[in-house]
Amino acid sequence: MDTVLDRHASLLPDTGEPGFGIYVHWPFCAAKCPYCDFNSHVRHQPVDQERFTAAFLKEMAWMRQMSGPKTVTSVFLGGGTPSLMHPTTVAAILDGIARHWHMPNGIEITMEANPSSVEAERFRGYRAGGVNRVSLGVQALNDRDLKFLGRLHDVEDALKAIKLARDIFPRMSFDLIYARPKQTVAEWEAELRQAIDHAVDHLSLYQLTIEEGTPFYGLHKAGKLIVPDGDQSADLYEATQEITARFGMPAYEVSNHAVPGAESRHNLTYWRYGDYAGIGPGAHGRLTRGSYKVATATERKPEAWLDLVEAQGHGMVEQEMLGYDEMADELLLMGLRLTEGVDLARWSQLSGRDPNPEREQTLLEHGFIERIGNSRLRCTPSGMLILDAVVADLAF
Repeated sequence: MDTVLDRHASLLPDTGEPGFGIYVHWPFCAAKCPYCDFNSHVRHQPVDQERFTAAFLKEMAWMRQMSGPKTVTSVFLGGGTPSLMHPTTVAAILDGIARHWHMPNGIEITMEANPSSVEAERFRGYRAGGVNRVSLGVQALNDRDLKFLGRLHDVEDALKAIKLARDIFPRMSFDLIYARPKQTVAEWEAELRQAIDHAVDHLSLYQLTIEEGTPFYGLHKAGKLIVPDGDQSADLYEATQEITARFGMPAYEVSNHAVPGAESRHNLTYWRYGDYAGIGPGAHGRLTRGSYKVATATERKPEAWLDLVEAQGHGMVEQEMLGYDEMADELLLMGLRLTEGVDLARWSQLSGRDPNPEREQTLLEHGFIERIGNSRLRCTPSGMLILDAVVADLAF
């Protein structure tokens, strides 16, 4: 059986295969950001981490029955704010995964962290527990916009957390949000260059989106929050691609940039349409059963999920068998986000048909897609700007 210390080995290289990932959702945050529609919850009393740990381990056993024996290629601790977990909680979760599945030395084990919840002792505890990659939710590198985004940290906190992560973990990434109100291309270019100076090998760069049900949605609907329009957003996106490529961190996915070889293994599992087990409140999964995939989802409310797991061994509220068309559409939706594109043979195997030649030809003529030899299809840079429309055309 793998031990915690075994997982300190060098990270394994990407094989190009979809892989099998484990996603664990820690649903608690110190505060709810006004743009966030994730399944995150604020609790003003201490969370019973021992009880939640026991529930995670119990649901793992159920998921192991569903997945069968598998070799894990990546683990992702997401949220919420997983860096609010005690290091002992993290170590117990990782040890549980190693008991239920084969967990080779050197696989990528990522934890999301917020700069406001970072402490050196806690980071070292996570590292000792087996985490070898951290993803920091920095979101902006100026205090004005950090306040606007509802973040609890300032730039000084962010830079301190970045340095700490660089010193302790073999790999590190951080997120930024752009297309913020009144943000100019020149301002974003300067901030992005600063980010690249502090980055190690990976950045996640997301355009601000207004999600229904968030405080920002209400402000936007009332005309009190104005975000860049389509042309301005396209200019910001193109500047992002140009600068990151120039400094050796090109996009490998719509919003993710890395030094070649440092791509997020776990996220590649999603985009390559691999299997993954989703554990914890509101976690989603995709598990192959025979020729089909089962889409799973657990209860979103943390305490309700906890009660379900303790009563029946899992918090599952949805299990949907996906048909060939649904699987093929999901493969397109995920795979066309990648610069490596979609494996056409796999798409045809899932859908039972080839891409519609007339629709493909139209998209080719407009310069929105391109073939990579005879085996793969991908979006061009201009196609990435209208990705949803391209997917809809090809999936029809």
